[in-house]
Amino acid sequence: MGTVTRGTTNPNRLRRMDRWIAAVHGAELRRAADPVAVDLGYGAAPWTAVELLTRLRSVVPHARVVGVEIEPARVTAAKPYERDGLAFRHGGFEVPVPRPPQLIRAANVLRQYDEDQVAAVWARLCARLAPADPARGSRGGLLVEGTCDEIGRRHVWVALGPEGPRTVTFATRLGSLERPSDLAERLPKALIHRNVPGEPVHAFLRDFDRAWAAAAPYASYGARQRWIRTARALTADWPVTDGPVRWRQGEVTVAWGALAPRR
Repeated sequence: MGTVTRGTTNPNRLRRMDRWIAAVHGAELRRAADPVAVDLGYGAAPWTAVELLTRLRSVVPHARVVGVEIEPARVTAAKPYERDGLAFRHGGFEVPVPRPPQLIRAANVLRQYDEDQVAAVWARLCARLAPADPARGSRGGLLVEGTCDEIGRRHVWVALGPEGPRTVTFATRLGSLERPSDLAERLPKALIHRNVPGEPVHAFLRDFDRAWAAAAPYASYGARQRWIRTARALTADWPVTDGPVRWRQGEVTVAWGALAPRR
């Protein structure tokens, strides 16, 4: 189910998303007896699936990755890269794996879809995730859906659980950033057309830029210190869900409810 994408990709393009997943979702993956991650729509080359396995296994040694592509020729081309813990399958939003996965990563997949299609795709993918299990402290599987530039310098993604959207993360290579609103062009499909006056994401990016400007004196200590100061200032008015450990990586994560489009 779905539409064939352009399939363009580059090695290391999704490193920021992968590192975030390993850091914030690693504990959940380790709780699973057989943690399966799906790289949905990996594209014309299998690099992103190969890299996801390597990065996940740095924190979850028994993790497995299944690359899923809707274009059969791309699956055939990826088959020689299969190895222990890595497989490739033909499919789409139905996510053809035998058991509910702990992770679905869909990067640069929904950008070509219409905005009004996003909610249905999210709902379908979230329904495929491993369910929450409060008895063992599990919130269930994670869907990470977002967009990045061609070499992974700027990235924005939404994290969703079985219950729906949770957070939005803005991530960047700090040395390449002039102002935080530069990330607007990489907003996921659910938000990119909402960056207009009157919408929460527009107000957030406006405040992000203002906090960045106010933190200009910290630039003498480096872009990282300026970013950290900016993120700290945002916490006064926005529900920022992470802290300095992630801010140092050039990230800021905000609760989805604060940025969700107005209907």
